[in-house]
Amino acid sequence: MTGPAVLPRSDSPAVPIVSTGNPAAAPAAAPAPAPAPARPAAYEHVLHRLVRREVHLLGELSTWAAPDDAPRAAALAAHAHLVGRLLLQHHATERDLIWPALLRSLPDGPGRARVAEETARCARLDDLARGLSTAARQWTVTGTAAARDAFTLACRALADAVDDQTATEEHDLLPLLAALPAAEWTAITAAAPCSLSGRERLFVLGLALEDACADERARLLAALPPATRLAWRLAGRRRYRAAVVRLRGAPPAG
Repeated sequence: MTGPAVLPRSDSPAVPIVSTGNPAAAPAAAPAPAPAPARPAAYEHVLHRLVRREVHLLGELSTWAAPDDAPRAAALAAHAHLVGRLLLQHHATERDLIWPALLRSLPDGPGRARVAEETARCARLDDLARGLSTAARQWTVTGTAAARDAFTLACRALADAVDDQTATEEHDLLPLLAALPAAEWTAITAAAPCSLSGRERLFVLGLALEDACADERARLLAALPPATRLAWRLAGRRRYRAAVVRLRGAPPAG
């Protein structure tokens, strides 16, 4: 899963963050309330949070890795490649689908200039993400301290830029997504591309669920196709935990 990979393939438009109320107040025999329709801003927040966390973690983990530890370098490089793909595809979905749909719904005004500004800022992040992938490959090939340090610096540069860009986008642009009609968002979720394998999608689902609140988790899972939800319960959750322990040396937070 990438940016588009965590977009649910259903009529429900994205990752919701709406409270369902206090379940203890409902009658014992009452069925659980259906998840509220997900909204674009919620999807954006989940993706931003995931990328921020993982890029910062990569920078920290690489400082503890021996430069010539080939298996460790390969593991961190693979995760860096995955996070970079997530970021690139997320920005492609914004650039090609989300922002054009938003512009069709916005009146003339400062909102249009904000979209142009954020598109340019995202292009810089894409360059940094590609630079991180290059640094990762160089470390795995050379196994030198200089290459390991270059990887760490690339992680930190991307992390700082992601922090800055997502904070600005969440303040200036995401409130404007309330103007996006639900039908437009549903069309975006259907059209968003994803190049990840099934196992990679389940791993990214775990990344998205890891520090989500209970309401976010419920809506993310409810919006998945039944087969994907079953795969997560049967094997995906267990495999995700094992992969995180191998990568970080500790189980996931959630």
